[in-house]
Amino acid sequence: MPYVNIKITREGQVTPEQKARLIKGVTDLLADVLHKNPATTVVVIDEVPLENWGLGGDPILVAREKRKK
Repeated sequence: MPYVNIKITREGQVTPEQKARLIKGVTDLLADVLHKNPATTVVVIDEVPLENWGLGGDPILVAREKRKK
């Protein structure tokens, strides 16, 4: 039983339709590439508060500012 955990930042508005497309797309990909049974494929989407997201040792907002420079 494949288990896929997608983590995204909780910024902006990810719609239920977008989440459904992610779930379907990942499920289809596992079926196509690895021949996994879609009926037993689990996909979880976690929305992480922005202050809990880091990149390169910095909080994401700081990392984004550094990338602009």
